[in-house]
Amino acid sequence: MYPMLKPALRRAWRGRGTVQFGVTPAHAVKLSPMDIATGCFLELLDGTRGLPLLREEARALDLSDLQVDTLVSRLTDAGLIDDVRAVGSEADALRNRPGALERHRPDLASLSVVHPEPGGGMRRLAARRAMRVQVRGAGRVGAAVAAVLSGSGVGRVEVLDGGCTEPWDVSPGGLPPAAVGERRDTAARQLVRRSAAGSAPRASETAGSSAGGEPGLSLIVVAPRDGLGVYAPDPRPAEPWIASGTPHLYAGVMEATGVVGPLVLPGGTACAGCLALERADRDEQWPRMLSQWQSGRRTAVQACDLGLATAVAGLAAAHALSFLDGELPASTGTRWEAALPLLDWRSERIGAHLGCSCGAAGHTEGERVSGVEAAHDTMAG
Repeated sequence: MYPMLKPALRRAWRGRGTVQFGVTPAHAVKLSPMDIATGCFLELLDGTRGLPLLREEARALDLSDLQVDTLVSRLTDAGLIDDVRAVGSEADALRNRPGALERHRPDLASLSVVHPEPGGGMRRLAARRAMRVQVRGAGRVGAAVAAVLSGSGVGRVEVLDGGCTEPWDVSPGGLPPAAVGERRDTAARQLVRRSAAGSAPRASETAGSSAGGEPGLSLIVVAPRDGLGVYAPDPRPAEPWIASGTPHLYAGVMEATGVVGPLVLPGGTACAGCLALERADRDEQWPRMLSQWQSGRRTAVQACDLGLATAVAGLAAAHALSFLDGELPASTGTRWEAALPLLDWRSERIGAHLGCSCGAAGHTEGERVSGVEAAHDTMAG
């Protein structure tokens, strides 16, 4: 191990004997007691020295081998030490693509803060390359989500949509003006390629793929151009995802309201069917109104504020990446909504419905978490 203080965490002396690593409360760590000698020793933790050399150079600071080992151990336990030479075939493959690694340095720094174990950031960034995500929708929200996921290192990002790109589909983070008139799926594939840091992974690099086949889907992001499909999602398209155990996340804009969530973990959290049943329980007129909203052909352009759509896409992509990296984001079984003009994000927990065939209502929270871990184990293997 070649210990390195995580460079993303700025440090400052809080007083004579305490050093704070990190600025924001979510990730800041205070360490004491510290003195001038140990403070100087921190400068040696730059990833270029192994422990034997660190011990040797620390003697010039009047620090014993025991003091060095104890300090490095304390820093490691506090989540402040990274290992720039973290091992693993996926990490090695990423290091062999120096251009891509340079593009991902800000992401790697962020992951190193979020995941405290040495080398944890590198391993998770490398693991993204083996994942396959499907985005359903290439409008202002869906296209931007696909671009962010691809640019963040997800190896295979597919975008499904029909028709041709319209002028109102264009956005700074999504489809470009030059795509107007092209097939939406073709334009989205080009966007994904442009956003990626390098070429798509070979089949041999992709976990869970069969010989000559595609890997299983790690996640589906449902971001239709018609925001009603997110605000009141139709349970029928999700039935095969529930049956196959494929996690899926809803995101979109309905009129002047942005929606992110729920992230559905099949059999563990509430699904679109649960949401539909719960709404019908609360408002007996809801099914009647929904059928009217869904019927007929709409010719008017959907209301979709560009700033709100960009915010929704960014939040949805961040939640998706958090899930892919092995966490349970706040959208798990929960909807987040923000309406113009105040943009006050509010969350609503979606309860699993006893009348829904998804079976989530029979699970406890502990069983849900176990299901999430199983889903990640499946994606990893």
